[in-house]
Amino acid sequence: MNDPSQARLASSLSTVDVVALTVGVVIGASVFETPALVAGNTGSGWAALLAWTLGGGVSIVGALCYAELTTAYPHAGGDYFYFQRAFGDWLAFLFAWARLVVIQTGSIALLAFVFGDYATELWPIGAQYSPSIYAALAVAGLTLLNALGVRQGKHVQRGLTVATIVGLLVLIGAGLFLVPESAGQAAATGASDGGASDGGGGSFGMAMVFVLLTYGGWNEAAYLSAEVRDLPRNMTRGLLGSLGLIAGLYLLVNWAYLQGLGLAGMAGSEVVAADLMRAASGAPGAKLISLLVVAAALSSTNATIFTGARTSFALGRDVRFFRFLGRWDADTETPANALLVQGAVALGLVGVGAWTRQGFEAMVDYTAPVFWLFFGLAGAALFVLRRIEPETDRPFRVPLYPAVPLLFCAACLYMLWSSVAYAGAGALLGVGVLLAGIPLLALRTARSQEASS
Repeated sequence: MNDPSQARLASSLSTVDVVALTVGVVIGASVFETPALVAGNTGSGWAALLAWTLGGGVSIVGALCYAELTTAYPHAGGDYFYFQRAFGDWLAFLFAWARLVVIQTGSIALLAFVFGDYATELWPIGAQYSPSIYAALAVAGLTLLNALGVRQGKHVQRGLTVATIVGLLVLIGAGLFLVPESAGQAAATGASDGGASDGGGGSFGMAMVFVLLTYGGWNEAAYLSAEVRDLPRNMTRGLLGSLGLIAGLYLLVNWAYLQGLGLAGMAGSEVVAADLMRAASGAPGAKLISLLVVAAALSSTNATIFTGARTSFALGRDVRFFRFLGRWDADTETPANALLVQGAVALGLVGVGAWTRQGFEAMVDYTAPVFWLFFGLAGAALFVLRRIEPETDRPFRVPLYPAVPLLFCAACLYMLWSSVAYAGAGALLGVGVLLAGIPLLALRTARSQEASS
């Protein structure tokens, strides 16, 4: 049954609200970076488009699983709460640890690198390290602003989300209608000739890692479940509707990239959106889209810093060993310690990206295996909770059970394998940092036993 200790929040969110919030979370700065990386890991334009289509399909299958979890267990804790009920405090602790040192901080760093790449397009500094310098400045500056209690208003955040979507629509129009005919013909050749020389050196599995990173974030809707009215109807429709909209936009923008730049042009670009606009309308267009991407990247980075610190704060409140993270600064009304520790970890990861000279890709390598491990465990939690809590009311049930959740778990296992097999040292580093939480878990368990004896 649902947790009776969980205070019932006001049920004020509709289907439109769920769609708007989910689209705002998912469509961030990554979509302006990952298409080039997907193109570099596929053998043709059609294979690239297939990867984006499969990414939408996997996300919809996962959304059906989350629709059951969120409607059966409406709780602001989201995944953390599902892990507690299905597997116990130990896995919930490791999930919170992973959010602190891998998933959330790695996401902050990779979004900061998107900002750095496009800010360098506008105002290059520090030669080859310009993107890393900008990334470090973004992490440090936004962390300090949040620690001081300076937050962007909700209307500014909404405006930046609108700017991101407008940027995608501009790119779609530019790639399909404004690129000169000669460039379009070369692009069509690259999209249809098999392109072995363009993308043959990569792997489809790694392409899917980048695709599903770009689709990532829809599961954050789980944290809204306690506030959605007519939960079974609105949550299910909101998740599926938002993913349908997102998949449509992603397919259109990638088709526009292929038409405007060709597969080889995409794969060789470090700022693919700016290069498409440069081909369509020259330097002014490139600068305009770069400004939009800079705004989107700052918005996404700021939001990730804000939410990540709250997760670390909750960990500090629940676990005595991390009590220093659970201190709330009454003057600034922020979890200042959690923000500063999170910022320090993210800055360290920016340093790793600068050292490898891969930046964004290095952070994807670092975060992807850990992310897919816990995502798959969320799917497994659905099976466990059905077995151990059969009496729980489930207003929405996954259709074609158990085939659909099994398909989701299989997809997560494939993505976990792909991210480890193809990501290299960065993946091993992320997994190693996750495993470093096991001794902390053992220490916590020992101290709890001592306190109870």
